[in-house]
Amino acid sequence: MKKLITLFTMLFMSACLFAQVSEGEKHALLDFYISTNGDTWNTTWDANTPVAEWHGVTVKNNQVVAVNLMFNNLKGHLPTSIGQLENLQSLELSFNQITGTLPVSIGGMTQLKTLAINGNQLEGTIPESLGNLSNLEQLHLSSNNFSGSIPSSLGGLANLETLNVFDNSLTGTIPLGLSQFSHLKKLVIAENDIIAADTFAQVNLFEVDNDNTLFKTPKTFKEKTVLAIETSDDTD
Repeated sequence: MKKLITLFTMLFMSACLFAQVSEGEKHALLDFYISTNGDTWNTTWDANTPVAEWHGVTVKNNQVVAVNLMFNNLKGHLPTSIGQLENLQSLELSFNQITGTLPVSIGGMTQLKTLAINGNQLEGTIPESLGNLSNLEQLHLSSNNFSGSIPSSLGGLANLETLNVFDNSLTGTIPLGLSQFSHLKKLVIAENDIIAADTFAQVNLFEVDNDNTLFKTPKTFKEKTVLAIETSDDTD
């Protein structure tokens, strides 16, 4: 009996040791590594080790659920294949030197809750496909070179809590749908040429107090969710 228990224990440990993410996810990560010059990162990846041991990568139940590579000297572009990380819940690539455009394929990563690519050199328009990220709570795209308008599709992200597009070259108006979201706590649009529509008010945003978000709501906006539009004097 003792030998049998030992055998099962060894088989279990062996299964855990050799458990890996799917080939599709690993391929997407390696594409990403190559396209952002992984060999010159501050902390690189060793492809001969399990993906779970790669710097900044979080694996749960053999699925890649988070990639956090802030301040890691990423240079290059984001490959279309990044959309194959369909189980990803958090993608944090802020403060690197990523260029090119934001791949439309990111709109297929429907488990994403956080997408943060602040302080890079991305350009072009913000893809309409981001409106497919129904679980998205945090969207941070500040200090890039995005142009065009904020996609109207973002007005359908009912779980969005923060939209930060500070310091880009965006124009147009804020999507009307965002004015009706009770979850939205912070809207940062300063240092663009965005026009605030009548559905938004210049108000002060306070910290959340337990379950109550403390907004000062002008009487004319009683029927709407009032959001904070931060100015260039803000540091967040």
